[in-house]
Amino acid sequence: MEWSACLDEYEKLVIRMTTPRVVIDNAVCPKATVVKVDSARKHGILLEAVQVLTDLNLSIKKAYISSDGRWFMDVFHVTDLKGNKITDKSVINYIEQSLVTIHYGRTTGSNGLTALELTGTDRVGLLSEVFAVLADLQCNVVDAKVWTHNGRIASLLFVKDCNSGSPIEDTQQIDRIEARLRNVLKGDNDIRSAKTMVSMAVTHTERRLHQMMFADRDYERKPILQPSGDSPVVTVQNWVERDYSVVNVQCKDRTKLLFDVLCTLTDMEYTVFHATIKTSGDRAYQMEPPISSEPERQRVIQCLQAAVERRASEGVRLELCTLDRQGLLADVTRTFRENGLNVTRAEVSTTRDMALNVFYVTDAIGNAADPKLIESVRQKIGLSSLKVKELPPLDYHQEAEKEDQTAGVAGTVLLSLGSLVKWNLYHLGLIRSYS
Repeated sequence: MEWSACLDEYEKLVIRMTTPRVVIDNAVCPKATVVKVDSARKHGILLEAVQVLTDLNLSIKKAYISSDGRWFMDVFHVTDLKGNKITDKSVINYIEQSLVTIHYGRTTGSNGLTALELTGTDRVGLLSEVFAVLADLQCNVVDAKVWTHNGRIASLLFVKDCNSGSPIEDTQQIDRIEARLRNVLKGDNDIRSAKTMVSMAVTHTERRLHQMMFADRDYERKPILQPSGDSPVVTVQNWVERDYSVVNVQCKDRTKLLFDVLCTLTDMEYTVFHATIKTSGDRAYQMEPPISSEPERQRVIQCLQAAVERRASEGVRLELCTLDRQGLLADVTRTFRENGLNVTRAEVSTTRDMALNVFYVTDAIGNAADPKLIESVRQKIGLSSLKVKELPPLDYHQEAEKEDQTAGVAGTVLLSLGSLVKWNLYHLGLIRSYS
């Protein structure tokens, strides 16, 4: 490590002590790459570490979290989405470099784009109206993520001026964009809660979406549809004799699940004190002191249920891959609306001149869309451009389950799942952070 000439020995010592030590090992475990992180404790640092791994679309099959005073140690067993170890040296080096810097925090710039944050009441065709307004205002949507939950919508859109290709910095134009979008979000019945904000830089996109939904209090809203049997089950217990609370979250496995749970716990000012996590078995987290009241216990339950459900893939997954052009998103989402399809989640990206977009769609009331209707929409947009894409299988979890069925969780309550396959159980102890 090279030191600046202005640093004294004490400052160098502090940097050495607070810089995380990272070890990545492919030899110790036969089925996964083991990533070890040892660092000084800081609120949110566990989330930062998990964010590094999930941004690379890595699956966390196991994790062991331990915090002792001002220090913590995390051990993650990770694979790619196909269940293979991480062997690419460039990826391994990126993980090491990224984890070493997590103690200092990470932000994601807008890459010369203007960020638009929108929250409000969801309705059929809302996204179509938003994209139509942006097209009319000469805004090209380069990247975007849209989530809906309990009748609410949160979206983060990155745009640039269609004519100049530059970020939108003119204050009058920004005011026009905010005013037009706010009117769209308000509709006929959302005068108070609709919000728009424009900025030139944001934090991590999905991290920000969780913050927006949490601030919008989506967890307090009643779901529009009756929850299915796959809804997350959350329980909270106080272990007064051990001075912490235990939170159990049971739900189907999917990518980025641990990241989503940690986002909400961090927003609620809780810190994971100890944890044992197994993708196909038990997940245990210990936090202290115990949750102090019944209203707070119910709030933790509601917030964690919302954290799991926000990214849930409701509906048919449609992938659009075509040459980008001005007004493309407005035209595609208008076709969805005119055919009674509702967009429950969307991811928009642009690579060079190609638009790579993903939409999850249901019918107008949230039920599965008629396959004949989906085919009709594909014919109107282009069969070669818009394709139905199934979610990747998670068969590799079955082997992990066989391996872990008899494994215990040291220092925590053992919970038997029997033959429950492809489900996660989070068993958390919580410590409240006051910073």
